[in-house]
Amino acid sequence: MFTDALARFPRLELVPAATPLEHLPRLSRHVGRDIWIKRDDLTPLALGGNKARKLEYLGADALAQGTDVLVTAGAIQSNHVRQTAALAARLGLGCLALLENPLGTSEDNYLSNGNRLLLDLFGCEIDTVANLDNADELLEVAAERLRSAGRKPYVVPIGGSNALGALGYVRAGLELAEQMNSVGDDFDAVLLASGSAGTHCGLALALEHARPGSRVVGVTVSRSETAQRPKVEGLLQRTAELLGVAVPTGLQVELWDEYFAPRYGEPNAGTQAAIRLLAEQEGVLLDPVYTGKAFAGLLDGIVHGAFPGRGPLLFLHTGGAPALFAYHSWTKY
Repeated sequence: MFTDALARFPRLELVPAATPLEHLPRLSRHVGRDIWIKRDDLTPLALGGNKARKLEYLGADALAQGTDVLVTAGAIQSNHVRQTAALAARLGLGCLALLENPLGTSEDNYLSNGNRLLLDLFGCEIDTVANLDNADELLEVAAERLRSAGRKPYVVPIGGSNALGALGYVRAGLELAEQMNSVGDDFDAVLLASGSAGTHCGLALALEHARPGSRVVGVTVSRSETAQRPKVEGLLQRTAELLGVAVPTGLQVELWDEYFAPRYGEPNAGTQAAIRLLAEQEGVLLDPVYTGKAFAGLLDGIVHGAFPGRGPLLFLHTGGAPALFAYHSWTKY
């Protein structure tokens, strides 16, 4: 059903093959629990990450509308902005990014290294804004300014997270379900970072369809469970409506909000420890904004008995490693 529904929507082939699902044997022995990782940090576009899957659908829609410039927004070290700018370069389009400094820092690595360095290489135009609290309004103002100059802008929402972008993770969820079936184990939970919500809701929708009863845990990276829940549930409903299906009655939105402190974009001690542990045990790099915090949640959940079964756990690695170079002065890996 979902496969046929997805086929109605054009997409660019930015992720032409399934990303690997890998067992982490050394880490599993270390923590006493089988852990697998879905390597969406290895998508092909601009050093990888989950945003490429959303941009497959958003980019196709932009081209269908005859755009000549993509307009988006995010933090200075945004993975989403990095991959959007790379797609624009690949397609021969302009790119305008509205960037905020959520940490209020003047540290040079944060302001000019990592993802920010790559924006310059991709030829992305930058507008600095005080904050993105009213991001949709700011994006529309920027788009109107471009229209007045004779351009044809296409607004890509923060994180690529609208219903069309979330289709990328409906498709990825079906891909992951096939890989989980091939492993043959009953996974006790799938964990991922939950931020702009498109990845979370698309994955949860697909897994509940393909593997009913799957436990999907979103570890929040920027806000409380109370604030994040309506974002996930609202986008979940809109994505289902776009596909012409109902949200499965058994789908439970589970959110953990104990790991994002002190705020979005600022790593804590648990984040840093998680990054170091996975690097030392498996040679896999997490990032200090999203996956480091989410993986810290997974590790803490094991310690505190949050996964009462004996089955393996699965972590969705959504990328972000370029930000490691921007956080050198902020972290103690």
